[in-house]
Amino acid sequence: MIFPRKQGTTRSWCARSILLAALVASPTALAQDAGQGWALSRFEPAPAGDRMFGVPSPYTAGELTPHVMVLADYAHNPLVLRRETDDEVVGAVVGDQLVLHVGAALALWRRVTVDVDVPIAVLQSGDDPAAGGVGVASPSGGALGDLRLGARVSLLGQYHDPFQIAVGGAIWLPTGSRDAYLSDGTIRAAPQLIVGGRIDALVWSLAASPQFRPTRTVPGGEQGTTLQWGGGVGFLLAEGKLQVGPELHMALGLTQPDATTFNSELLLDARYRILPDIEAGIGLGPGLTGAAGTPDFRGVGMVAWTSEQRRPRDGDGDGVSDERDACPDLPGVQSDEAAKNGCPAVKDRDRDGIGDAQDACPDLPGVQSAEVAKNGCPSDQDGDGIADAQDACPEVPGVQSAEAAKNGCPSDQDGDGIPDSKDACPKIPGPPDANPRHNGCPKDDKDQDGIPDAVDMCPNEKGYPSEKLDEYGCPKTLRVTDQEVRLLQQIQFDFDSARIKPISDEILDEITQALKDHPEILHVEVQGHTDESGTKAYNRSLSQRRAEAVRQALITRGVDPDRLSAKGYGRDVPLDNNETDEGRQKNRRVQFKIVQTTTRKPQNQP
Repeated sequence: MIFPRKQGTTRSWCARSILLAALVASPTALAQDAGQGWALSRFEPAPAGDRMFGVPSPYTAGELTPHVMVLADYAHNPLVLRRETDDEVVGAVVGDQLVLHVGAALALWRRVTVDVDVPIAVLQSGDDPAAGGVGVASPSGGALGDLRLGARVSLLGQYHDPFQIAVGGAIWLPTGSRDAYLSDGTIRAAPQLIVGGRIDALVWSLAASPQFRPTRTVPGGEQGTTLQWGGGVGFLLAEGKLQVGPELHMALGLTQPDATTFNSELLLDARYRILPDIEAGIGLGPGLTGAAGTPDFRGVGMVAWTSEQRRPRDGDGDGVSDERDACPDLPGVQSDEAAKNGCPAVKDRDRDGIGDAQDACPDLPGVQSAEVAKNGCPSDQDGDGIADAQDACPEVPGVQSAEAAKNGCPSDQDGDGIPDSKDACPKIPGPPDANPRHNGCPKDDKDQDGIPDAVDMCPNEKGYPSEKLDEYGCPKTLRVTDQEVRLLQQIQFDFDSARIKPISDEILDEITQALKDHPEILHVEVQGHTDESGTKAYNRSLSQRRAEAVRQALITRGVDPDRLSAKGYGRDVPLDNNETDEGRQKNRRVQFKIVQTTTRKPQNQP
């Protein structure tokens, strides 16, 4: 006889006598039917993304959201053979069965879920038992089970709602092995009704389904269409990351509804969301009845890639999610009118969706605003205090004007068409310019350096743009005054040498250009100066050689030799105290003294 293994319990008394009678009456037929096998297990994994291991959920988890799961299902002694005389176990037809389920589901439009499950038996064993001269072959090795295709539609409620209803169904294609007790060899089908929900930190689900399958004689009686039902609850801990709770699964054969076809199992589950998209879990539990297919013990474990479904934001706490709430910052009531959904059920004279009590302009349709004085008033996109309906420039902050064409537009004091906020010369008319420093400024440029005189801090000297406003348009390396060509950066020499470093070439180029730009400068003395290091005679010699080197460098660049003379002053004319490094550095220098111009006589040399 074939019978699940447990003694002295209500799971065995009826089934045992029927199975023994069948074995004695027709051992040949029994061996043939048992050898062919059927879909033995009554545990079907819920689709990927559901909350329970074996009880499906009524929600749809996302919108065009995929879910993938790998679940391992181990059953111990789901089918055993007992001897009639002493009720001893002869052997297990199926003693150990480990099935790996690879499942995937796709959530569509937050209402429809389609899923697929591929079962693969990776471990099977049994004792090839025999009784009354009848032997039953046990499955071994790997085998493919029936491919399951499923779909369900959520009729009421969504993922976080306390009550949800869904209908669905599944079909099993006969892709599996009957010899491995994984298939009936024909198509099976099962419509489903599912209810469930979430209440604070409690989730629950109930499902019922008739499974239509062929009727055949198996050990113990008739096996055919069954009614399956089950339920589960889960308690959410650790801010919803951990879920623990029981599941109960039951099935009753409708062809022969008695103890031999009544299956019942209990699982205690735990699952944990390791990462926002990764979940793992385990379930353990006993079989509670003795029908074929109910094991002594079942253990399941799974890992799934399933996106966390966050509760829709409801900033005002009125039960209407912000994405559907026309008044997301004001508690309100649900309404079929999208413009009023979630808005307060109060008087609203201008019908703008903002109650009169909160509406600063209750007689003028307006828009919501965080500012109490503007809430419910006509739109003012640029925030300039002028309603868009009267604002000639509604997207640009401006000022009031008696002219309708200018009302609400930015101020333009010089009338050049460039708003003061973008006009670098707001009181002087000028043309547009891509450079914000020149935009709206006149193009007068006496020194021809490309920087308008209106913003040029050195309008008579060619200069460069600068981040410092007081240096904008001024030279980088020198300034031409009445007394000298003053260097802003010093010419550098090799140590203890009159050889000019290449880094100073740019300075020499600018000195050359400055002398070309100022033909009124007739003669310049190139002066060399040192600090007090070394002897007086040596310092005078070094400074003279350095002054001559600079003079020659300028002549090479095209300066008339008659406009230049060179003289070394050594340490005789210090600028600073020679007692400090900083002072000595300032004293080591080259200066360009203007000694003659077209407007004055030569000056005395220092």
